[in-house]
Amino acid sequence: MPFDVLAADVNVDFKPDIIVANSASNNACVLLNTGNGTFSAQTTYSTGNWPDEVVVADVNGDGKPDIIVANCNSNNVGVLLNIGNVTLAAQTTYSAGPCST
Repeated sequence: MPFDVLAADVNVDFKPDIIVANSASNNACVLLNTGNGTFSAQTTYSTGNWPDEVVVADVNGDGKPDIIVANCNSNNVGVLLNIGNVTLAAQTTYSAGPCST
């Protein structure tokens, strides 16, 4: 179940890609913009329990946009580092306390 959607240029090709937090399936997916009004098939990345928010930022300063996911029922945030070639590393989690209801 898609819960949050964000458009951001994940692969640094100057085209907005789609990032989705899928709460019920505990993952986030990336759909790359092909440049002709369509998107590639989704690439799925595991997250914590009930990801309900997604943002993009270059958290490690390497010039590549990383994905940050709020995992509500896991009480943490997950950081998926962009390691290049349109690949994200498995999430590293950081405690964030309980989510609000």
